[in-house]
Amino acid sequence: MSATFPDAGQPRRNRRRTLRPASVTGAESRGTTSSDRTSSAVEARAASPVRIAEPRSDAQPLPRPLKATPSEAGSFEALGVAPALVAVLARQGITAPFPIQVATLPDSLAGRDVLGRGKTGSGKTLAFALPVVATLAGSGKTRQAKRPRALLLVPTRELASQVAATLSPLAEALGLRTVTIFGGVGQAPQVRALTTGVDIVVACPGRLEDLIGQGYCRLDAVEITVLDEADHMADLGFLPAVKRLLDQTPQGTQRLLFSATLDNGVDVLIRRYLHDPAHHAVDPADVPVAEAEHHVWRVSLDQKSAVVHELASGHGRSLLFTRTKHGAKKLAKQLTAAGIPAVDLHGNLSQNARERNLAAFSEGSARVLVATDIAARGIHVDDVALVVHVDPPSEHKAYTHRSGRTARAGAAGTVVTISTPDQADEVRVLTRQAGIKATPVLVGPGAPQIGALSGPAAPRVTPPPAAPEPVRVARSSASHGSRGRSSAPAGRSGGARRSSGSGRRGV
Repeated sequence: MSATFPDAGQPRRNRRRTLRPASVTGAESRGTTSSDRTSSAVEARAASPVRIAEPRSDAQPLPRPLKATPSEAGSFEALGVAPALVAVLARQGITAPFPIQVATLPDSLAGRDVLGRGKTGSGKTLAFALPVVATLAGSGKTRQAKRPRALLLVPTRELASQVAATLSPLAEALGLRTVTIFGGVGQAPQVRALTTGVDIVVACPGRLEDLIGQGYCRLDAVEITVLDEADHMADLGFLPAVKRLLDQTPQGTQRLLFSATLDNGVDVLIRRYLHDPAHHAVDPADVPVAEAEHHVWRVSLDQKSAVVHELASGHGRSLLFTRTKHGAKKLAKQLTAAGIPAVDLHGNLSQNARERNLAAFSEGSARVLVATDIAARGIHVDDVALVVHVDPPSEHKAYTHRSGRTARAGAAGTVVTISTPDQADEVRVLTRQAGIKATPVLVGPGAPQIGALSGPAAPRVTPPPAAPEPVRVARSSASHGSRGRSSAPAGRSGGARRSSGSGRRGV
């Protein structure tokens, strides 16, 4: 069944348009250069600034959600997804849609604004990635320098990378270009992509605002906008920036908002920026991961480290959560030193280090990932068998999102919360609010409960030797005018500088 998309000559809602591949530029069809077309467009926009969305009345009730039901046909074709995109999904082994996709795709592919609500791991990324690429391929417009045609806003770098990984194969199949924009890395590659021309921007609000302020990007040509994990953006304080960015997108264009909850100001975004949205809910956000098996272990403080080491020693992938960056780094080092390959993930790491560690965990060279709540949302790694709350989270929503890293897409999984005596009351309130029914069990090193969850211990791996520390040679004032002299100890002169350089390359 071929996909159909909105037509320029009809109202935006419920229009139809034939899918066609995007051209690299419009120069071939219009006989003009890309720079000519961009200049004229910029001049036109300068004379007619982008309209600012007017706030809608807060008294307007939100649309009643429609519960998703399984697809009768059980296929993406039946939902109106184009054959070219269905083929891309099939090559990845994705042949049957999830409930959130079944619910939202008919409306989003028809051009309606959509509000999608579902817990983590429910398949929201494909639910908005498919209509984004389909809308752009069907609009007949061409990419221009500094003026993306689709905007996807996400709260974290990790989520931006994972959304782009899902989106890119679909976009490439239809001749569309994608770029990710976030902080923590140099902006030069992002600037080059924008000035060359991209169709889709997947961005965190802060860096995108920076690039717009520097004149490298405009949002006046955006045809479709997506807000993913809107509630998490609210938790991180990004809503003012999100509003400023949405105000720069044209009115009347399609907008999709996906969120686990509608609190913390998300409802204001819905009323202000979505027009008559179709509201689809799969699972309430506070419902625990249904497929996961939940345990609460009471462990004495002096035995906690030994219990965690035994629990992480199995063959399967384990994701361990701590409350602090220092705690994540320290535990990962301790596990690795004990022969259990582990990497850490937290906010103090550079983007390159984050990606390297996440890749090691995904590919299996590290069986354990020790992370702060930065990994609680937006991180998807297949076959995570065990999630351990080494430090219980501060609130029940964080418990749900952390636990959602396992038992994804219908798979099974296990969640263990480690509770020391001083945390007993806190954990009791936490599990009650999260809807978890797990009887606390007293556990110590060597307890049978540990082996029952971790399985047989994997062979210990000798950790690689630590990279040598760079050696800095102090230069005294007396050595400035004399070659061959050094105030450094013997054997640490010129050769030390060479080893220092190689040490830095190996870090």
